[in-house]
Amino acid sequence: MTTRGPLRLEIFPDADAVALHAARLVAAAARDAVTARGGFTLAVSGGRTPWALLRALATEDVPWAAVSLFQVDERVAPEGDPDRTWTHVRASLLDRVPLPAAQAHPMDVCDPDLTAAAARYAATLAATAGSPPALDLVLLGLGDDGHTASLVPGDPVLDVRDADVAATGSYREHRRLTLTFPALDRARRVLWIVTGPEKAPMLRRLLDADATIPAGRVRPDRACVLADAAAARDVTR
Repeated sequence: MTTRGPLRLEIFPDADAVALHAARLVAAAARDAVTARGGFTLAVSGGRTPWALLRALATEDVPWAAVSLFQVDERVAPEGDPDRTWTHVRASLLDRVPLPAAQAHPMDVCDPDLTAAAARYAATLAATAGSPPALDLVLLGLGDDGHTASLVPGDPVLDVRDADVAATGSYREHRRLTLTFPALDRARRVLWIVTGPEKAPMLRRLLDADATIPAGRVRPDRACVLADAAAARDVTR
């Protein structure tokens, strides 16, 4: 393990190794949270490595009856659309584990009133994870432009401080719902999953807590970064 500023970094040979290790960490965090507080709240992001993580998590020892699953963000697209993160969450995890349906919480991006949908999702978070909500674990990715969740450069959502969930403008052909910085910063633990050579420049900036990129504005002291060797190439030189 490497420490760079306030962030801890673990480097693995490839994305598959990152996914497997992350799944073990999530499963252990779930068991610990259930022992300590009687439940575990997890918010997941999309992407190839996170979906591999979820498939691996389905094989781990997880107390699913006490787990509540949330989304970090979601694209506005029809239910079942391959652009929807939840479509892949269902295929990678929910179809494989005995998580009670009432404890799986997709973002309602089919509501044309995204502001109302965001408020409802925030209320569900509060009802499950406390008021204000503190998620046990949040899985975050890192975009090649420095975004995380759907907190993208230049979007007014970056400055939202009075809501835990908000709607974004259009980004790469989709509007989105996303957790905001206040919701992310209250999480008990954040696990960054960063893979691929295209992420290398931004990983270095994330580790330096560079606040000029959205990812660099996420609270670092409760976070750990799992990266593959390709993403970490600029850090290890």
